[in-house]
Amino acid sequence: MIITRTPFRISFAGGGSDLETYYRQEPGLVLSTAINKYIYLTVMNRFGNNFRISYSRTELVDTVDQIEHNIVRESLKLLAVRRGLEIVSMADIPAQSGLGSSSSFTVGLLHALYAAQGQLASPERLAREASELEIETLKEPIGKQDQYIAAYGGMQLIQFNPDGSVFVDPVVCSAATYNELNRRLVMFFTGITRNARDILSRQSSEIEPKRPVLRKMCGIARQLREVLTSGKDLNAFGELLHQAWEAKRSLESSISSSQIDDYYNRAIRAGALGGKLLGAGGGGFLLFFCEPHLQENLRAELAELVHVPFQFERQGSKIVYVSDDSPPPDFAGRRDL
Repeated sequence: MIITRTPFRISFAGGGSDLETYYRQEPGLVLSTAINKYIYLTVMNRFGNNFRISYSRTELVDTVDQIEHNIVRESLKLLAVRRGLEIVSMADIPAQSGLGSSSSFTVGLLHALYAAQGQLASPERLAREASELEIETLKEPIGKQDQYIAAYGGMQLIQFNPDGSVFVDPVVCSAATYNELNRRLVMFFTGITRNARDILSRQSSEIEPKRPVLRKMCGIARQLREVLTSGKDLNAFGELLHQAWEAKRSLESSISSSQIDDYYNRAIRAGALGGKLLGAGGGGFLLFFCEPHLQENLRAELAELVHVPFQFERQGSKIVYVSDDSPPPDFAGRRDL
């Protein structure tokens, strides 16, 4: 038995510039952090040659091709899995809520499958292959940021280059700044889950009119990083977060809604300096930057929402359990990492 733990993420600015239609013309840039909300994937040998897949539903099938969960099916094909397996997933948060859950699932599953074959896969490999599986094989209209932050963890400035390469640069700041930023961020669940495919499809197919706004969002991502590395007044981070949200919501009418706008405006009146809806839009989690002495007011103002405390997570996807009868994560005969 192999168990992996893979973090979800918060993206501060630059989302949308990780779409291929954008970065093939000019580099995209996203500031993102992993958080201590996770998806757990368990992979174990199954007696017999069939497959049992358990997620929000359970599948019991005889062949890989019969598996309906497209990420599981294509991951098993990628690693040429033939023997029967049992795969179980559990997560700290709902799917389709804007924290990168599907990509964390893909990264965590690939990590577990490689380990089950006695191979160690690097974060770069996990991120790259998860991106290729979701975007190229499954034709999902998504970007690359979620796969990379899930694999690498930490707080990263991620650059997406026209040649398809990705640079992942850790944000270097003092422990005091890192901890204080975490202390000033407050997250709420709206209760709305949504499939981001339609929003991202429109954003990707109509990229040219949106390019100046996305370019501005990339600039804000860089400015946010500079606030952290300079160690100066962190309130500037909250103000930039507000600018990034205003830019993002102008990209597509379905990114926000009258209900989400109402939550956001009430939060600002309660003392938040800025915030954003996480993910592609339409629902999920709202994140706010708010000084600690005003956070009680903020929580009271949005009392109908679920407050979700979190901490930054420095680690990416990791193997947390290997049973005695599992192959050792050794290196004899393994493929190039």
